Amino acid sequence: MTKKDKQIELKDKIVKGLEKVYERLIAFKKEKNSELVIMEGNKIVKIKP
Repeated sequence: MTKKDKQIELKDKIVKGLEKVYERLIAFKKEKNSELVIMEGNKIVKIKP
């Protein structure tokens, strides 16, 4: 395995982990019925999941 292949594999693992964390965050916010705070452009927006 070359260095480039290892970097690609690591990147894929990181992206999959972030996707999993995002899904868990949304599920947690729905369960607790709390607002999700996001940034749209230069504005901070609170939304209900």
